[in-house]
Amino acid sequence: MRTYTLNREVVVPAPLDEVFEFFSNADNLEKLTPASLRFKILTNRPIEMKPGALIEYQLRLLGVPFRWLTEITVWEPGIRFIDVQRKGPYLLWEHEHGFRAKGSSTVVTDSLRYAVPGGPLAPMFTRLFVRGQVERIFEYRSRAIAQLFGSENP
Repeated sequence: MRTYTLNREVVVPAPLDEVFEFFSNADNLEKLTPASLRFKILTNRPIEMKPGALIEYQLRLLGVPFRWLTEITVWEPGIRFIDVQRKGPYLLWEHEHGFRAKGSSTVVTDSLRYAVPGGPLAPMFTRLFVRGQVERIFEYRSRAIAQLFGSENP
């Protein structure tokens, strides 16, 4: 299985506790996801974020509807959390959300490791379709984070 990585960083002019609190609320995921994905959380709310928490979504990738189940595998308030796909379109999806104070601002990082199905065709499928879409989703996410917290970057 060939894996791919993606990393993004945004500095926002808000204190760490405020930024982490925003990300602690699963309802805010919709604010960080492009409308074209038709992202919807199916899990009953409120969702208690902690190791073992399961969150089910519905979305469209490349026009195809999917149900997606993620598990919070690491929960370190104010530092990081990791969600891992348990059911969905990827062979592997591990997304680490990181947070660190930088003066009165907060650095928000996204580190993603993923792999796609397709056997020997997976690298070509990734190159032609998946990588670009994943990059666009995370570019949107970075812009949305910056806008929500009044940042001028990325």
